[in-house]
Amino acid sequence: MRKLIALSSLAVMGAAPPPSSDARLRAIIAPVSAAQMIKTVETLVSFGTRHTLSSQTDPKRGIGAALNWAEAELNRYSAECGGCLTVGRTSDLFVGDRIPTPTRVTDVFAIQRGTERPNDVVIITGHIDSRVTDIMNSNAFEPGANDDGSGVATVTEAARVLSKHKFPGTIVYAALMGEEQGLFGGKVLAAYAKAQGWNVVANLNNDIIGNSCGSDGVCDSTHVRVFSEGPRWQGHEALAGPQRSLGGENDAPGRNISRYLDSLADRLRIGLDVRQVWRNDRFGRGGDHTEFLNLGFPAVRFTVAVENYNWQHQDVRVEKGIHYGDTVDHMNFPYLAKVAKLNIAALAGLASVPPPPDPKVNGAVSTDTRLVWTAGQPGYRVWWRRTDANNWQVSRNVTSRECAAVCIVVLPHIRVDDWVFGVSSVSKDGFESPVASAVPGGEFKPYVPPPDKVSPLR
Repeated sequence: MRKLIALSSLAVMGAAPPPSSDARLRAIIAPVSAAQMIKTVETLVSFGTRHTLSSQTDPKRGIGAALNWAEAELNRYSAECGGCLTVGRTSDLFVGDRIPTPTRVTDVFAIQRGTERPNDVVIITGHIDSRVTDIMNSNAFEPGANDDGSGVATVTEAARVLSKHKFPGTIVYAALMGEEQGLFGGKVLAAYAKAQGWNVVANLNNDIIGNSCGSDGVCDSTHVRVFSEGPRWQGHEALAGPQRSLGGENDAPGRNISRYLDSLADRLRIGLDVRQVWRNDRFGRGGDHTEFLNLGFPAVRFTVAVENYNWQHQDVRVEKGIHYGDTVDHMNFPYLAKVAKLNIAALAGLASVPPPPDPKVNGAVSTDTRLVWTAGQPGYRVWWRRTDANNWQVSRNVTSRECAAVCIVVLPHIRVDDWVFGVSSVSKDGFESPVASAVPGGEFKPYVPPPDKVSPLR
C-alpha cells in the first residue's frame, strides 16, 4: 500500500521523466563556441607555416611550434577537468615522393578514458599540417586556415566541451601531421590504435569543414558532406565471393556511420543536414580516415558542402581581382560551429552506448527471416530496409525473451531476398549505436575471414 501511495504521489506531483538521449546531446553541445574556434584557427595561422617539412624545433614558426601549442592546449583542458585527459604523442619516420629525406611525423592526442568500456574507442581527427601550390614548398606563408585549421579547431573544441563530462566509452582527440605529404599522420595514429588493441568503433575525420561558398559563387551553409566507403576495403578480396552471394555492397560499417550521422543531424535540429556521399573521399582525392579504413577500423570524412578551390592548396595572392589562398577571412565560423556540434554530439552518443553486435542472417528459401548474434548488451533494436533504399526504414525492439546468451529474432513473412537487415545496441539510458548490417564485412571491427568458405546458395 505504501508503494502505491508513493507512486500515486509522484504522479500527482507530475514528476518529469528523465530527458531523452537527444535532449542530453543538445545540452552537451550547447557550449560549442564559434568565438573559441576563431581564436584556435588564428593561432594556427600565426605559426606562418605548418608544412610537414618545416622546422620542428623553432619555438614560434613551423610544424613543431604548432604541435607544441596543440599539446599545451589539450593539457590545459586536462588540467581544467582534474587530469581527465591523458595527453601524448606518437610518431614514426617516413620517406616518400613528398618527403625526400627521413622525417619524423608526429601526432598529438588526448585520451579521455571511458568509465565502463575503456577499450571501446571513438576518435576525432583533423590534420595540423598545411601547404600551398607547390607541395614541396615548406618556407612560404602557408596559413592552412580551413585546410585544416578548421578540423584541428573542431578537435580541440570537442576536447574542451566533452572533457567536462564522463562517458562509458573512450574518446580520443587527435591532431595529425603529414596529411598533405601522403596521409602519414593517419597511418601513424591508426597503427598506434592497433598496437594498443583498441576496439575502434568510429573515426570521425574532419578536413576542410569551415567555409560555405565555392569559387563559382555557389553557397551552402546548411549541409555538410560525409564521405563513406560502401564495400569495406580491408579484407575486400576475401569478402568479394561472400558479398556476391549474400550482399554487402552498400553496408560497410563506415556507410552505417554515415547513416547514423544523417539521422542524428535531423534529430538535433542544429540547422545542418548531412549529405551522404557514397564514396571513400572526393573524386581522386584522399584523407587521413583512409588509413583507419585500411586497418579495418570504421571511418568517415566530414567536408564542407561546397569547396572553394581558389582557397585551398594555393599561394596567398591576388590575380585579376581574384583572391587565392587559405586565409581566415574566407571562413564561415557559425557554419564551422554547426559542423563541430554534429561531431561532438556523435562522439558523445557513440561513447554512451556499447558497439553494435555482429549479427548473422538466414532465411533462404523461406518466408521468414532469422537474425542471430551473441548477447551481452543492455538492449538491441533490429532494423531492415529495402535493398534499394538509402537509409534504414523499419525497426523494432528486441525483447528479453529473444535474448539469452544468444539473441534469436525471427521476422515472420519478411523475405530475406528483398531486404537488408541489421542490429543496433541500445543503452539503459536510451542511447543507440549505429546499425551493424547482417552482411559479410558488416561488423564494426577488422574483418577476419571465417574458417569455412561461403558457397553460393542455389
